[in-house]
Amino acid sequence: MEIFFTILILILAVSVSGVVTKVIPIRIPLPLIQIAIGALLAWPQFGLHVSFDPELFMVLLIPPLLFADGWKTPTREFFQNGREIFILVLVLVLVTVVGIGYLIYWLMPGIPLIAAFALAAVLSPTDAVALSSIVGKGRIPKRMMSVLEGEALMNDASGLVALKFAVAIAMGTMVFSVSGVAVEFFTVAVGGLLSGIAVTWVYSKSLRLMSRWTGDDPATQIVFMLLLPFASYMIAEHIGFSGILAAVASGMTITKSGVMRNAPLAMRLRADSVWSMLEFVFNGLVFIMLGLQLPGIWETTVIQAELDPSVETWMLFAAVGVIYIALLFLRFCWLWLMKRFSRLFLKKKPLQFANYTVRELWLASFAGVRGTITLAGVLSVPLFLTDGSPFPARYQLVFIAAGVILFSIFAGVIALPLLLRNFKVGDKEADINEIRMAKAAMAEVAIVSLNKMEERLSADVDEKLDQEDISEVASRVIGHLRRRTVAQDEIEHNLQIEDLERRFRLTALRAERGELYHLRATRKISNETLQSLLLDLDLLEAVLIEKDH
Repeated sequence: MEIFFTILILILAVSVSGVVTKVIPIRIPLPLIQIAIGALLAWPQFGLHVSFDPELFMVLLIPPLLFADGWKTPTREFFQNGREIFILVLVLVLVTVVGIGYLIYWLMPGIPLIAAFALAAVLSPTDAVALSSIVGKGRIPKRMMSVLEGEALMNDASGLVALKFAVAIAMGTMVFSVSGVAVEFFTVAVGGLLSGIAVTWVYSKSLRLMSRWTGDDPATQIVFMLLLPFASYMIAEHIGFSGILAAVASGMTITKSGVMRNAPLAMRLRADSVWSMLEFVFNGLVFIMLGLQLPGIWETTVIQAELDPSVETWMLFAAVGVIYIALLFLRFCWLWLMKRFSRLFLKKKPLQFANYTVRELWLASFAGVRGTITLAGVLSVPLFLTDGSPFPARYQLVFIAAGVILFSIFAGVIALPLLLRNFKVGDKEADINEIRMAKAAMAEVAIVSLNKMEERLSADVDEKLDQEDISEVASRVIGHLRRRTVAQDEIEHNLQIEDLERRFRLTALRAERGELYHLRATRKISNETLQSLLLDLDLLEAVLIEKDH
C-alpha cells in the first residue's frame, strides 16, 4: 500500500509541475520546477523517501523515453545531418570522456582515473527535452535543432555504453585495452541497433494478425506498442548488446516500418496522445527523482567529506563549476574546429557548422544541457565492487553529476534567451507557402480520385441514385460546400445523399493522405508539415466515421 501511495504522490507531483509552469508569472523551465518539487517533498517536514534502484530505474523509465525520442526524430533529417551528428555523438563524446576524465582526475585526486572516466562518460549526453523546456518550441533554427535532437538521441546511448565499459573495468569484470574496448563497443552498438530493428520488424508484421484477432480495438494495439521499447531493451540486454541503442533503433524504425500509416484510425488518433502523456510523466518522474535524491546526496556528501581528509565540501562545489565551464568551452572549441575544418577541406559539401556565426556557435554550446540520462547513468553506478568494498568516490560522482545538471540548466536559462533575442529563426512566409502548396497538391489528387469515383458510381447499375444526384454531391465535395436543405418529405432521399457525400469525402481524405506521404518521400514538404496536416485529416476522418455510426 505504501508503494502505491508513493507512486500516486509522484504522479500528482508531475501533474502539479505542469500547472505551476502555467500559473507563475515568470518563465521557469519545467525541469527546474520538477526538481524543486522533488526536493520539497524530500524535506524533513514532508518526509517522502523513495529508495532508488538504479537497475529498475534504467529498465522502467529510459527505454520508453528513448523510444519516444526516436519515434519523433524524422529519419530522413537524421541521416541528412548524419555527418554532424556522428561528429558530435562519437568523436565529441570520446574527446569529452578522455579530456574531462583527466580534468576530473586532476581536480579531485580522491577519484580514481577509471571512475573519473565513468563520470565524464555520464556527463557527455545532452538533453533535448530540458533544452526545449528552457527555450520553448520553434525558437531555435530548425536545422540546428534537428542536429541537437539527433545528437541528444544518439549520445544518450554512446555515453551510457561508455559508462558501462568504465564501470565494468572498475569492477574488475573487464580488462582495459584500446582494441578490445573498441571491438566490444562496436559489437555492442551494432548488435543493439540490429536488435531494435528486428523486434520492431516482427511487431510490424504481426500487427495485421493482431488486428484480425482484436478487430479495431485501439486499446489492445496500443498496449502492445507500449511494450515494444521494453521488449527491445530487454531482448538486447539478454543477448549481451546495448538495450539503450535497441530502444532508440526501435523508435526510429516504427515510422519507416509503416506501422502507424497502416494502423487503424482509432489507434493513430490515440497513440500520439498516449505517448505524449507517458513521455511527460516519465520525464517528470526523472527530474522529481533527482529532486528527491538531492537532500540525501547533500547529506551523504557532507558525511563522506568529513570522513575523507582529502576532500572538502567547497572543493566539490568548485569542481562542479570548473567541470561545467570545461564542458561548455570544449563543446564551443570543437564546433569552431569543425567549422574551420569544413571550410578548408569540405568546400564542395560543407558541414552545417561551416555556416554558423560565433553567436550560433555559443547557442549550440549552451544548448548542450544535461538532464535525464546523466542522472540515470550516475545513479546506476553500483554501490559496491565485486569484492564487497564501496565503489571508489561514488558520492563525489553523484554530487558532481547532479551539480552539473543544475548548473547547465541555470546557465541555459540565463544565456539561451539572451542569445536568442532578436534572432531570426526562419522564414514564416516560406512555411505558410509550403503548407499552401501541400494543400493544393492534395486537393488536385483528391479531385482526380473523386472524378473517378463519380464515373464509377455512374456506371454502377446497383446504385439507387441517379446521375444528377451523384454529380451534385461530387460537385459539393469538390467545392467544399457542406450546406444543404433537408425537407421532411425528402428525408430518405437526403439520407442517401448524405451517405454518398460522406463516401466522397472519405475517398478524398484517403487520397490526400497518400499524396502527403508522397510529398514527404520526395522531400517537397518537411516532417512538421506532414504531421500537422495528417492530424487534420485524421480528425476529420474520425468525425465522418462517427457520423456514419
